[in-house]
Amino acid sequence: MNLTINIKQGLGDIRFQMPVEEVVSLMGTADEVENIDNAADEPTTVLHYNDMGITMFFEGENPVLACIDVCNDECTLFGKEIFDMDERQIVALMVSNNYTEQDVDDEDWGERRISFPEGNIDFFLEDGELTSIIIGQ
Repeated sequence: MNLTINIKQGLGDIRFQMPVEEVVSLMGTADEVENIDNAADEPTTVLHYNDMGITMFFEGENPVLACIDVCNDECTLFGKEIFDMDERQIVALMVSNNYTEQDVDDEDWGERRISFPEGNIDFFLEDGELTSIIIGQ
């Protein structure tokens, strides 16, 4: 599978706004499916592809892909293997690609989150090592 992050577009051939059925036809059957019906928010369907390190979030009454969580060492961003980079290198890569606005937070559970709001992308690091990337549309 193509694991290229396309900012605000998707991951490889998977694009935001695709319906669940279309993603499943490309990815195969998920290892686990969650349906979250929260009265305060839109219904959410979550597909977990554990062996690939990918979790996909679909929102709405007719669910479409809204967010992807990637934890796969083969993932690339701007042609670089992003999971081989440290915090400084990740920030430099984003800035060199014109994503300059950033927020940094140390989460209660111990991870450091570096967000680039204009790209709708969050990087999570633990002990200086990238553990997860969340991308949205």
